[in-house]
Amino acid sequence: MAGPEDTQSHGSRLLSAPAAAVAEVLEAIGAGAYLVDEQGRIVAVNSRAEQFLDRPAEDLLGHDAHDLLHRDAHGHPLPRTQCRMRLAFHAGRTAQAEEDHFARGDGSVLPIAWLITPFDLRECAGSTLVLFHARHPREADTRPEPAATLLPDLERLALLAATTTQLTSTLDVEEALRRLVTLVVPRLADWVIIDLITERDEVWRTVVVEAAGDALVAHEELQGPMPPIPEESPMPLSRALRGVASTLAGPQTYQGPPDSGIAVEQRRLFDATAIHSAAIAPIRSTRAVLGALTLGRARQPGDFNTADLPLIEDIARRAGLALDNARLYQRQRKVAETMQNHLLPQMPRVSGLQMAVRYLPAPDASQVGGDWYDAFSLSDGATALAIGDVVGHDLEAAAGMAQVRNMLRAYAWALQEPPSRIVERLDEAVLHITDVTMATMILARVEETDGGRWKLSWTNAGHPPPLLISHDGLADYLTGGHGILLGTGVGKPRTDATALLPPGSTLLLYTDGLIEEPGHTLDEGLQRLRQHAAALAHRPLTSFTDQLLRRVRPAANDDDVALLALRAPSRT
Repeated sequence: MAGPEDTQSHGSRLLSAPAAAVAEVLEAIGAGAYLVDEQGRIVAVNSRAEQFLDRPAEDLLGHDAHDLLHRDAHGHPLPRTQCRMRLAFHAGRTAQAEEDHFARGDGSVLPIAWLITPFDLRECAGSTLVLFHARHPREADTRPEPAATLLPDLERLALLAATTTQLTSTLDVEEALRRLVTLVVPRLADWVIIDLITERDEVWRTVVVEAAGDALVAHEELQGPMPPIPEESPMPLSRALRGVASTLAGPQTYQGPPDSGIAVEQRRLFDATAIHSAAIAPIRSTRAVLGALTLGRARQPGDFNTADLPLIEDIARRAGLALDNARLYQRQRKVAETMQNHLLPQMPRVSGLQMAVRYLPAPDASQVGGDWYDAFSLSDGATALAIGDVVGHDLEAAAGMAQVRNMLRAYAWALQEPPSRIVERLDEAVLHITDVTMATMILARVEETDGGRWKLSWTNAGHPPPLLISHDGLADYLTGGHGILLGTGVGKPRTDATALLPPGSTLLLYTDGLIEEPGHTLDEGLQRLRQHAAALAHRPLTSFTDQLLRRVRPAANDDDVALLALRAPSRT
């Protein structure tokens, strides 16, 4: 079990700290909360749960939640077959109860209401979230009657749990905003407005959506750039965009002389939407203010009141965590793509030969990096072709790709030797002077023979075989020269293979993202590529390349793809 040094120093405590985002999500929940794994063991707990249960995180983490906590009203252990929470856990469904009991650390019994739901955050796949709050019926008569709130306690917890799981399970900003809209309208309001602060500190009214009957209607005429955030304005939206606490507003709020451009836009919003009551909360991450969430009522009766603000603040806080994570992933993706595009070379001009190259990044930012191609002139006048895939899908893989490619260029230029010998030398270098563990690649050289034909010689280090397509549509894989992966073959000789390129034929080098698809065999992917390449053989090379990618790349592809196509001259 984790000791104190293994837990987060602030916020929720994690047995293995899978991600800071999980800790932030649990701590942001305004109730006791803990996560259990697929065996029912507690793997994360927030500070409010520690307080309710009178137990430090160290006494909770790693324990079976049922055995440790679940009791009847008299403090006796509950049989598993009679425990409603345990039954819901095994069914993998969302459930709730208004009255149950937990064992506290001091031996007393804590009356609780609870909600349990599957937790879909990628860092904790397969886990279950338990939310609970203490019930103190004897104190209820002595406390003042609370103001009516938007939702009962358990519905509120259910909404917050849904907000957490839905928003944190996507890394796309637009998708996160779409999910946020469907969570809050029409459940809480009939209008939702989201203003976001861009990375250039500009405000953009990104979402203005109305719930009209069963449909959600986006009002693009009310969206767009907003004036700058005033530093001293006391008006609700200006305060929220500076990160100040949430506020209530109505059309009367903005009827006086405007103190800023934002106040003018707010008056326009209230006039256009007929909103009679609004609640405005800041959208914050742990690092910055990201924007503001406005919920408005136009047709719904009743006004928002101050008792509603904590729920809206909780929703906005979870939205902030999700948007911040999505922005970080998009930033990583942009950096990776920029790095990859700068590292991939321009193709040389070779008289008589046509070449076309393509690189398509993976759809997920965390999957960008290892695929590459290269073509360059050699010191003896031949042309080198290369394609490869460094193991890994991240910036580290992209950096490893650059190391391998640059060393390959140096060896190929300096050593006027067959491709197999060059890759043998590269094997040794990869092992000793790079961080690359394994990679696949093909190194080939193309040269014109004395008879005016073009000859290909190559060696293959664990890579999918080249495909040669004749002008008449005969397509064959070049399986010769095959050896083990780069980085695993030190001391083992590699072999070369040769082939003449028929006039007008097309040579295709590609990475495995073009042919691998979940649920399908590699042979099926190779056959699909062969079939479509043969059908496109008569197309101009650029059209051949683009159409092939469009037709062959799997819809479920989660990998990047590099492709290099070379066409030999037609017979004159």
